[in-house]
This record gives sequence, structure tokens and C-alpha cells, in this order.
Amino acid sequence: MKNADRWQPSKFVFRGGRLRASRDRREVSIGSRLAADLVAAQYDRHLKEHARGRLADLGCGKVPLYEAYRALVAETFCIDWQNSLHGGEYLDLACDLSGPLPLPDQAFDTVILSDVLEHLPEPQALWHENARILCKDGRLLLNVPFLYGLHEVPHDYYRYSEFALRRFAAGAGLEVLLLERTGGAPQVLADIAAKMLLLYFPRAGAWAADALQRAAALFARTRVGGRISAATAAQFPAGYFLVARKPA
Repeated sequence: MKNADRWQPSKFVFRGGRLRASRDRREVSIGSRLAADLVAAQYDRHLKEHARGRLADLGCGKVPLYEAYRALVAETFCIDWQNSLHGGEYLDLACDLSGPLPLPDQAFDTVILSDVLEHLPEPQALWHENARILCKDGRLLLNVPFLYGLHEVPHDYYRYSEFALRRFAAGAGLEVLLLERTGGAPQVLADIAAKMLLLYFPRAGAWAADALQRAAALFARTRVGGRISAATAAQFPAGYFLVARKPA
């Protein structure tokens, strides 16, 4: 990774031994903390099992997951498009992820695609490129939002269901090892309500939005809240987390 010695945490940070969303408003807005926490929990749980060898972080931006995987892999290679809103300080390669990647076959053991797929106008091509650059038995880890507001407009093109993700993976010759929903109706409602509070009540809404998301997170940890979140996630998922494998 270019300029690895200058890397600083951004979207995700470790607190209390676990990965979570940064509370720095310049990195994660107050209204997005709950959603980012859900994503962080998935990577915190699954990177340890699947990240290894040479890793490609596609659409990496500020490389927010670097601290979570750097001790697990031998090398990190960062790729994003040249006009990324998050800058290019850590990029080893700037290119359009919607087209062919100027990388050799079977070059990586792990590929990360975090909050990227929804921003590609032609996503199928990247699925095939992921499969091509992965070594045999290599792993692809990705997350996408589902019931989530528009962001990075105008480059926000799609929302993918679990059925679409399975279809993409199968079409690229990848085996899905894990596909989990990140949050259900309580988290979705809290996320939307928090964003509305900030939109219509910018000052008082900040405190209320933060309190609402904290309450939703605590509720999800209770026995009843956990059951409700899991039961409603089938129809009202906040997003998805996927791990796929290139067959040996």
C-alpha cells in the first residue's frame, strides 16, 4: 500500500477491542453511525477467518479497514478510481472498476469490496474481474447497503438483494460461503429517523439522532430485540455481507 506509514484511521476504528464506526463527524456523519457499526461488526467477525496472503482493496478510498486486516495479510494493494471523493493518497493503482483491471490472473488471495458495488454502473464486469484476479481458493469479502438512503450522488446506482448477490457470484464462478443480512427493521427505522432528524432539525436533531441510534443498538442486543431484528431482516434488511470463494 502506498504511503502505508502515513495511514490514519478514518471510517472505522478499534474501541474496546472491537471494530466500530468512527465518532468523528468528518469521517462518519451522526446519521450514519448505526449503519457503519453494523458493517464494522461483520468485518471484525469474518476478516480473521478469511483474509490472508496478498489482499486487494478495491474502491478503497481512505482504506478504512486497513487496521482490521493488515496483521492478517502479507501485502495490501489499494485500487480506486481517480476521482474518488476520499482522495488517492494510498492508491497503488487508479482505474475504473467498471472495466478490465490491469492486473494479472490469480494475483490475490483476498479481495475486499466494501460499500462499492452500488456505485458501479456496470457491476457484472467487476464480478468476473474479481474471479479472474483471485487465486484458487481465494476469498472475496463485500458488503452492500439495501434499505439505505442515496449517498455519493450522482454515483449511487443500485441496491442489491441477496438473490442478486448470489446470482452475480454464480455467474462469475464463485461459491458463496456466507451471506448475512446486516440489521432488520429496527435498525432501518432508526437509521431513517436519525437522518430525518438531522435534515429537519440540524441542531437539536444531532443529539436526538445519536440517542436514537444508541437505543436501537442496545435494543438489538437484548433477547427480544435480537429476535425482532433477525426476524424482520428477511424482508427489511439494512444491507448484506458476503464471503465468496474461488473454487480450487
